[in-house]
Amino acid sequence: MGNREDLLRGAKQCLIERGWAHTTVRDVADAAGVNHAAIGYHFGSKDALLTQALVEAVGELSEELARRVPVESPEERWQALIDTFTTHRRLWVAQLEAAVQAERSSEVREYLAAGQREGREGLGGSVPLALLSGLMLQWLVDPANAPSASEALTELGEFAAEVGT
Repeated sequence: MGNREDLLRGAKQCLIERGWAHTTVRDVADAAGVNHAAIGYHFGSKDALLTQALVEAVGELSEELARRVPVESPEERWQALIDTFTTHRRLWVAQLEAAVQAERSSEVREYLAAGQREGREGLGGSVPLALLSGLMLQWLVDPANAPSASEALTELGEFAAEVGT
């Protein structure tokens, strides 16, 4: 692996272990086994590197789900996504931290906006993306009372029927 790939690997590790807010340039460089100046050379900034690492990590999770989960029913697909809120909790928390960083960094905002566009495309629109985001928050904050896929889809159907009348 080259420095660029090592930095991405190290950044993913740091995002999972430390989160966005507590990851420093030195942390990433140490995890990657490279000089911290390589971050600027390859990515321009720590934020750009962390954002790219986050995008790749979420992409890897999506690929893992695609391989693992049969495309049997919407409920099974949604339940598999919900399950990742527990199995990949730290990755989802890092994504929330990135959203906060986007308020102060146009660079991070641009990367996340591109990720949202991909998410809308992959999930089938803005409403499924909003549903995923809301479910994620519920599962991260109050997992004991967060809805299952079946409950969420039932409530969504009831809401759609109410709005349609």
